[in-house]
Amino acid sequence: MLSIEKYQEEFVAYLKKYSTLKEPKNLYAPIQYILGLGGKRLRPVLTLMAAEVFNGDYKKALDAALSIEVFHNFSLVHDDIMDAAPLRRGQETVHQKWDINTGILSGDAMLIMAYQLFENYEANTFQSLAKLFSKTAIEVCEGQQYDVDFETRNDVTIPEYLKMIEYKTAVLVGAAMKMGAIVANASHADQNNIYEFGRHLGIAFQLQDDYLDAFGDPKTFGKQVGGDIIENKKTYLYLKALEFSDEESQLKLKNLFNSVLEDNDAKINTVKQIFNGSGASEATQKEIKNYTNKAFLVLESLDISEDKKILLRDFGHALMNRNV
Repeated sequence: MLSIEKYQEEFVAYLKKYSTLKEPKNLYAPIQYILGLGGKRLRPVLTLMAAEVFNGDYKKALDAALSIEVFHNFSLVHDDIMDAAPLRRGQETVHQKWDINTGILSGDAMLIMAYQLFENYEANTFQSLAKLFSKTAIEVCEGQQYDVDFETRNDVTIPEYLKMIEYKTAVLVGAAMKMGAIVANASHADQNNIYEFGRHLGIAFQLQDDYLDAFGDPKTFGKQVGGDIIENKKTYLYLKALEFSDEESQLKLKNLFNSVLEDNDAKINTVKQIFNGSGASEATQKEIKNYTNKAFLVLESLDISEDKKILLRDFGHALMNRNV
């Protein structure tokens, strides 16, 4: 098996061949732009890794990996429009650089392009990949809608929040790994177990993302730090802060999360103080470790060598300790 860095290099090289500028330019230039913004390429790397974990050829999984990456970036383009986000990976978002209509249309094209990539596989593999992809894509949309709904609700529960991030983020990580297993013709049991590994890892990843949104370094995080606070998102940090705080802090937090301000610096600082003082920050970090450990438990049921289990475990540890 290759190193994580080598999988990234191989995938980026394949992506560059795929992401060429075509006519009409105003449709394809934004696609080329968002696909070229970088990032860790977490999901496609997992697809390539999973293919080799089950003794397949990672090169045969490149189209599946590319489909996952194109779909993921499609969802980011549309999410950024919905969130009115100015930055993505430290650069202007597509709708900010062009306009909202361009972002919508280019995103639509990316969704179709993601499906087209499955046409490079033989019939049975195509059917399995497309079936998984369709299930995952609709769950991602459901997760996004839950996320939007929660912004105007004051009664969001932690189980509801965990379901939202499972659908919005974790199912795509699970699907990325299962696609690699499908391409490698792994057993159905192994396909389902590697999906569960990815799903648990995806929840840990999103909880870490929520944590970094509040406490990450603006120089390395790539997004607007405090963006979730500005948008009044009921993250795990927020829900735990409500659970642990006294009545006065609860009221202050609820009032802040029902406000839209011109200057958000004071709001962000006050909310972060409550997150830290209540113990919500520590509880979130514990939950990140909890879901990472759940993922590691699933590894024991996989019919693969111990060396490969260690590789997947190391990848999980790296995700849990990231700062970007």
